[in-house]
Amino acid sequence: MFQKNSLRFQIFLSMTLLVVVSFAILAFVLVGQYRKQALEYHDERLIDKENQIKMQIHYVFSQTTFPVETLYLPLIFREDIYTIANIQNLNFALYDLDGVLLKSSKASLSPDQDALFIPPRILEQLSSTLDKRIAEQHELAGRGYQTSYSYLTDLQFKPIAILNIPYFENDTFNERALEGSLYNLAIVYFSLLIIALWVAYLISKFITKSLKTIERRLVKTRLLSSNEKIILKSAPTEISELVNAYNGMIDEIENSKALLAQSEREQAWRDMAKQVAHEIKNPLTPMRLSVQSYQRKANREPQPTEQTNEFCESLIQQIDILSNISTAFSALTNMPAKNDETFNLVPVIKRTLDIFNTSYLHFSASQEEIVYTFDKDQLGRIVTNLVKNALHATEKTASPSIKVSLVQTATEVILSVADNGIGIEKSFHDKIFEPKFTTKSSGSGLGLAMVKNIVLSYNGHIQLTSEVGVGSTFIVSLPRVKKK
Repeated sequence: MFQKNSLRFQIFLSMTLLVVVSFAILAFVLVGQYRKQALEYHDERLIDKENQIKMQIHYVFSQTTFPVETLYLPLIFREDIYTIANIQNLNFALYDLDGVLLKSSKASLSPDQDALFIPPRILEQLSSTLDKRIAEQHELAGRGYQTSYSYLTDLQFKPIAILNIPYFENDTFNERALEGSLYNLAIVYFSLLIIALWVAYLISKFITKSLKTIERRLVKTRLLSSNEKIILKSAPTEISELVNAYNGMIDEIENSKALLAQSEREQAWRDMAKQVAHEIKNPLTPMRLSVQSYQRKANREPQPTEQTNEFCESLIQQIDILSNISTAFSALTNMPAKNDETFNLVPVIKRTLDIFNTSYLHFSASQEEIVYTFDKDQLGRIVTNLVKNALHATEKTASPSIKVSLVQTATEVILSVADNGIGIEKSFHDKIFEPKFTTKSSGSGLGLAMVKNIVLSYNGHIQLTSEVGVGSTFIVSLPRVKKK
């Protein structure tokens, strides 16, 4: 049922030990309390007996014809001492003030030598106490008994004798009561132990059930497979926190899978683009040279025709288009060697925007001079692609507006391109920078992917905020201090 050192076993064992130890402590306290109460009971009973004997003695004093003096005590209590002893069911003795035995209630007295006298230390202690009374605890044959000594006074409260009462403690009744209490307590605790064991079993099962669920899910958790979250009802706070941590881990795994899948797709497109660029570029240069050579030969003819020139120019133009497509594909692979230089970004971006010749395209910069180390051609590609996307998004807008801004902060240079076009659905935001993905009816879907690769190569990042029917904003952030 339990595995050794398992949490379930530890919970079960802990609750069992708790009940057993609590029973032992309660029994120990009960026995100690009984003994304390027994001592207090015997002390009080001895004092009570002592007072009753003294009352009866004083009554005898009031009735006797003998002088109430030490010398006449044996005569006064010649018979009455036995009567008092029988009434009280307790033997006692009378000693003079020097500790010599005067009279005992025992019918046949055969005392040893010590019984005839009170030890001197007792007399000394008795005379030094305020209440003129002492009691000593003794043990005989395994039974406890007490002996009290107190002054006996006459009717004028003058000490005339010492009253000695040997009191044997009878705990038979109390012991039987204690045994009965312990027996009843044992029955109650045995019942409680059975209940506690059952409750411990249920609690340990309830707690470990949740942990078992988590364990099974952890065993089945895989990076490349679908993982389900754990949903537990009425779980303890600690278990809930553990479940939340597991579910958070599952979210991170799913995000990592998405990033991995995206990275794999991008890598596949890079490989394809690299191959395509290689296959296209190889024949382009000889083709262009051949057409140019043919055009030069045709121009040396006495009467070169206009059709020939147009044909050659058309071929050269098509070759250049193919070369540009190859360059775009190449941008998806390892970027060409950077030709970085330090320059003012503001005029370069202005010149790039001038080629669009659009009245609703506006540019602003936080400063007239924002110096940064970058590749001018790469910067042109970033601005051109972002503006082209903005122009396409505002084609059907009644009052189109495209705002390009450049801001320099203490840590970053931020380029943003904002439009009031058709916007991009939120479901496309994560895919917009993937190769081959496009929301246009035409286009290769390589522009934003290329922009992202360029930005990442400079340790920057690009983000999109967009709302359908309102517009889109692309924000490129480049660190002023580049990471190595």
